[in-house]
Amino acid sequence: MKLLTHNMLACHIKGVKNNFPFMIEVTKVETCDADYDPEFLRHMFPRIVWPAFLQGAEQMGCRDGLPEAATEEMLQEDTFLKKFHHALLEVRLQEGALVCPETGRKFPVSKGIPNLLLTEDEC
Repeated sequence: MKLLTHNMLACHIKGVKNNFPFMIEVTKVETCDADYDPEFLRHMFPRIVWPAFLQGAEQMGCRDGLPEAATEEMLQEDTFLKKFHHALLEVRLQEGALVCPETGRKFPVSKGIPNLLLTEDEC
């Protein structure tokens, strides 16, 4: 799953207040290998909104072994880092949709690329 940050996974429709995180509708998920780099994971961890990350991991089917609450101390545990690595970097949404939590507006994802373009009346 790509990095879950507020700006990247928020709905930007005019007037929407409850815009984060997108819900994920999965049609097709791809798993790929990514180099395991514990230092990179430790660097990225503070930038992750953990509840949103867990929600996305659950919807993508890769939540197994990820705790409800993660702590800085867990970043020293290889088991946690490997599960975090898998969910963050190895699981990718290929086909499906990102859904605005307030409006239900679906933004399609095709070949791993989300189309987040707004219509004129949504800007």
